[in-house]
Amino acid sequence: MRIGKSGFAGLLAVAALLAPLLPATAQNTDVIAERQQLMKNNARAARSANALIKGDEPFEAAKATEILQTLNADAKTFGTLFPEDSKTGGKTEAAPAIWEKPAEFEAANAKFVADTQAALDAAPADVEAFKTAFASVASNCQSCHQQFRQR
Repeated sequence: MRIGKSGFAGLLAVAALLAPLLPATAQNTDVIAERQQLMKNNARAARSANALIKGDEPFEAAKATEILQTLNADAKTFGTLFPEDSKTGGKTEAAPAIWEKPAEFEAANAKFVADTQAALDAAPADVEAFKTAFASVASNCQSCHQQFRQR
């Protein structure tokens, strides 16, 4: 069976009409992988911070600064890594609330940026000062994960 030009044009028209009804399958797995890497960096930084606080590693102000710089730099980038085409795929744990409540998500990320910057600006020179600064930073993790991460 052969389809003529008008039949082919009709098929294209029908396909164009039906396309919006099909589920979106495009997934931006590159950006998902990038944000997952940032979260791994943050987890490593948090483990290092806890080791300094608990005394498992000797406190060094330079190490504390490095930890806070990592968290701050990652926070500044993190909020940009949630385009519409990255809701699914790549084993993402991002909750739909990120896209459903973008102002709240942006506010949570902005708070993390501000708190990590404040901790950096405080320049903790001893373990007690670092413990105080890091407690403020770490509180962001749990509150954000509760609302914006799927488990």
